[in-house]
Amino acid sequence: MRSAGGIQHWFNRLVAILTDLQSARRIVRNLIRSRKTRRELGRRLETLPAPENGSIRIAVYFADTKVNLYQIRQWYAPLAELDKSWPVTIITRSPGATLAMLDESPVPVMYLRKVVDLEQFVTDQDLRIVFYVNQNTKNFQMFRYGRMWHVFVNHGESDKMYMTTNQFKAYDYSFVAGEAARDRLSRKLWDFDVDARTMMIGRPQADHFAGDLPYTPDDRTVVLYAPTWEGDREAAAYGSVATHGVALVKALLATGKHRVIYRPHPRSGVVDDDYRRANETIIAAIASANARDRSAQHIYDDGRDMGWQLAAADVAITDVSAMVYDRLAVGKPLLIARPVNPAAEIDTAGYLGHAEWLDAADAGDIVSLVERVQHSPEARERLEFWVERHFGDTRPGEATRRFHEAVAGLIENWDRHAKIHLGDRRVRESDPFEGEGDDEDDPSTSDD
Repeated sequence: MRSAGGIQHWFNRLVAILTDLQSARRIVRNLIRSRKTRRELGRRLETLPAPENGSIRIAVYFADTKVNLYQIRQWYAPLAELDKSWPVTIITRSPGATLAMLDESPVPVMYLRKVVDLEQFVTDQDLRIVFYVNQNTKNFQMFRYGRMWHVFVNHGESDKMYMTTNQFKAYDYSFVAGEAARDRLSRKLWDFDVDARTMMIGRPQADHFAGDLPYTPDDRTVVLYAPTWEGDREAAAYGSVATHGVALVKALLATGKHRVIYRPHPRSGVVDDDYRRANETIIAAIASANARDRSAQHIYDDGRDMGWQLAAADVAITDVSAMVYDRLAVGKPLLIARPVNPAAEIDTAGYLGHAEWLDAADAGDIVSLVERVQHSPEARERLEFWVERHFGDTRPGEATRRFHEAVAGLIENWDRHAKIHLGDRRVRESDPFEGEGDDEDDPSTSDD
């Protein structure tokens, strides 16, 4: 008869074997999907004309996979507007992301999978400005090229620690929303010349916050709940779905006087099972409420278009994320879910020190809190002050004007430096030790 220890030993071995088999199946499944994606992309690329040499002067570098497409999507409308004055092309490195963008991007997309492809593109084109919307490590494969301005435009404005990372120093310039962003960088970054290396443009995306509503407007109060994901470390544990979300959404659904738009972060539940289950509970509750009352027209929103939600909602509830500041750019009432994790970093020196906070214990009382932020004169006065602090002039079209003005200034600056370096000997800026396969997708993690 086997001892308890022996049984446990064999059980542990069985679990390990099953885990290994599951991992192997996932790798094989992802590899097959990745190869299928590459074949489909290859067929699509054969039908697309190559750009003429020297025709591209402004590019957006997006090396990420599909899971982070939301970061580039929010720039589509401003890029399409910019493209009318200075033609813009998006550089991609991921097959799956490229396929998606070929279908949806309003500006041309260039797929440059290998570093050698990137090198050839830089050699053939006349790049003046390269924009970056995130801090992907592959950005450094583009940074090596020196005869262009590398400009961080980010994918949002917020007081998250991401907004003050020392990686800002890697770029020649950064486009930021307003004075609050400059103050934040001045406090956090040592020896960083904020005046010389940042340009305030407001939030040009807000000039395009429009779209057809997926419901028929009526006398219901529309509440947007747009939480972020759970984060991959305690300092960034801002997500509220598992702590606030279920209670607040169910309370709003129960009134018959509110319409809920629920827009969770695309990465919701990828790390934390409790977060995933809470997200699923909220989605199911919305479906059930709509089944009971078809006129309610509550919305579970997982679409790629972002903007109409912020403009349409009477009140927004967000986490500490860029959504706070996208909502601020609209100038309408909002509540922010206070993180339960005490290790979550919150910069209270700015707007978050004066915001309307929603504690987890008060989530069930959300109806009265929504009423207060809608009608309180003090809340309105605070809101107006911080809108101006973060975005400056938010009149329609003003941020777009400042965005274009900043681009024009960089083009002029490039021309000045090009004259200074006109006689320089042109040398290759490639890395001789960089292998062609170093940037291949990892089949164990690929989402393509």
